[in-house]
Amino acid sequence: MRKIVALLGCLCISCIVNAQNQYKIAAKSTVNDEIIYHIFQRSFYDSNDDGHGDLNGVYQKLDYIQHLGATAILFTPLYESVFYHNYFATDFKKIDPRYGTMQDYVRLVKEVHRRGMKIYLDMETQYVTEDHLWWKDGVGNPASKYRDYILYEDSAHKTPVSIIFGLRGLLGYDSVYRKITTVNLNSPRVLEYNYQLFKYFMDPNGDGKFDDGVDGFRLDHMMDNLDQKPQLPHLFDTFWNPLLSRLRKINPKIKIVAEQANWGSFGRDYLTHGGVDRVFGFRLTFAIRTFDKKQIEKAADSTFMLTPPGKQQVVFIENHDMPRFAHGVKSDPGKLKVGAALNLLLGGVPSIYYGQELGMSGTNASLGATDANDIPNRSAFEWYKSDQGKGMAYWYKLKGPWKDKFNTNDIPNDGVSLEEEQNDPNSLLNFYRKMISLRKADPVLIRGAYKTIANDNDKVFTFERRAGDKKVIVAVNLSGQPQSASIQNGAVNLKQLFGETKPANKQGAVSVNIPAYGVEVWAN
Repeated sequence: MRKIVALLGCLCISCIVNAQNQYKIAAKSTVNDEIIYHIFQRSFYDSNDDGHGDLNGVYQKLDYIQHLGATAILFTPLYESVFYHNYFATDFKKIDPRYGTMQDYVRLVKEVHRRGMKIYLDMETQYVTEDHLWWKDGVGNPASKYRDYILYEDSAHKTPVSIIFGLRGLLGYDSVYRKITTVNLNSPRVLEYNYQLFKYFMDPNGDGKFDDGVDGFRLDHMMDNLDQKPQLPHLFDTFWNPLLSRLRKINPKIKIVAEQANWGSFGRDYLTHGGVDRVFGFRLTFAIRTFDKKQIEKAADSTFMLTPPGKQQVVFIENHDMPRFAHGVKSDPGKLKVGAALNLLLGGVPSIYYGQELGMSGTNASLGATDANDIPNRSAFEWYKSDQGKGMAYWYKLKGPWKDKFNTNDIPNDGVSLEEEQNDPNSLLNFYRKMISLRKADPVLIRGAYKTIANDNDKVFTFERRAGDKKVIVAVNLSGQPQSASIQNGAVNLKQLFGETKPANKQGAVSVNIPAYGVEVWAN
């Protein structure tokens, strides 16, 4: 939903083909960890040369995703919408034709599951556009069968209510404007509709096997009091918990992650009262971006401390609603690797936003009251050194008044592409692979509890992950200069898991020398 906040902020192809052969991964591999690959699918890979990334494109690139080490895929909404990001639906039950068909979707889901991976869908059913049946049949028609599906300001049902910030519509990147309104989540029929909708995507053919259904949902802009509207209070009790409880009766293994509307909150109320399994660790994200030890320690301590037993934080450093991490650190190679290490080693369920592993950059544009402002954060995945070739999803360059303004991230030969990074042992891509392999190799890094460890250097951030009598210690140099630190730790004979510094034990402490933006990992 921060897409609206940002909107208001004014308001060598053969080489690739050969390399792909190395991505062949055995089907039905055992997954001991969950690492999410978050895809903005319209920008990922175009399988049919229409400029738009699609489901078959993701299908064709599953080897790449799995070779990276990801074990789950999170899509942004797939349902039909006039808007490029597919929020604000035209039809919740219809796959956007640019992405493919329901048959394409089921084929992809089954293949993801065959590989031992999971799949998650982003859902936002709180709003609809003027193209939706509920609007077309209901506005101006109090006798409509959908008369209580959306909210109105008048008894004649001629004026649907606004959405967040009092908006009544949005201008698309392609100059198409659509009115939008808020769904009446108080209606029992809307609750039943949502139950049937979510149930369908959990088990499309209704056979109870779930091989063709999602493993969970991301609930965009979930709120207890939606947009502080007096008509929609206490939705955790009246809408979300009743819905999620019924869904879990169908498949008790389903996972629900909430995007808390207030990014400054820890989301604890969602975990204790909202009925969800996971929330996004926004405070931790913002702290990591500061490279300030005290802020990171404070955010990590509080985030994990406030997470109830059995619940989880989704740990990430970028997503589709914020400037790329690489933009914030000016593409500094050392900072990019520190971000990767913290993303994957701190704890929780890590989420990697497509292209993050390459160091793709981008920040919000300043184009006025239009949804085009977020496009630089959702630009085409860079498959090739030349930024040109089969599958490049340059949909945003095809039409619209801003189509010539989105070239800043597509710089040939800049070192940021799969082709340039895949065979470079020192590339960011291969650093991500190393961190993921490190995490997967040690159960403590997957499920161990987080704890900050004190040291005597304000440029060195140290923490441990502990499970029983086993622990892993991580030291990260947050600066561009070599640093020495004495880490308070009672363990002896530490084994080096990653890095180049052999720790020296001295009177209950571990003395280390860490290179600029270095990452050191040891286990007892």
